[in-house]
Amino acid sequence: MRIISGKYKSRRIEVSPDLKARPTTDFAKEGLFDILNNLLDWETTTALDLFSGTGSIALEMVSRGCPRVISVEMSRNHYDFIVKTKKTLGANELFPVRADVFKFLATCNEKFDLIFADPPYDLPTADTIPTLIIENNLLKPEGIFIMEHSDKHHFSHLPFFKEERKYGRVHFSIFENK
Repeated sequence: MRIISGKYKSRRIEVSPDLKARPTTDFAKEGLFDILNNLLDWETTTALDLFSGTGSIALEMVSRGCPRVISVEMSRNHYDFIVKTKKTLGANELFPVRADVFKFLATCNEKFDLIFADPPYDLPTADTIPTLIIENNLLKPEGIFIMEHSDKHHFSHLPFFKEERKYGRVHFSIFENK
């Protein structure tokens, strides 16, 4: 796993082969952050990373200057890896939470400038995530929500949908609270 930009730029973090995550490819991650660089002021952005996996996206956000990033991951092994990486880097802006994403969304009372979700592509309830975020009012005004998904999912019919971007087999649906 490689951090692309910011204070941890070019840092490589060895991911144990026993972690069963599907990390966002560097190609897709670079495309995603190129989009976000034009939409956000990283130094004032509070962020939520759902289905955090190895923490790659959350760490990229911290590296770019986010003062607060909550990383939600249910797997004990992945959560422990994120905590270990946080300590190794000294990334005090990162707040790992070990929880089921759906239970977290139901009880979260904080609003975010940026929410990123990368659920397992075969998760049967993945289609409900954008609606849960919108209905639970988790985005600040002008806030951005990005859902990573396969080509089997389509979200253009939902409120706040702005656009979909494709990077290889990775699709990002982008929502904006306007």
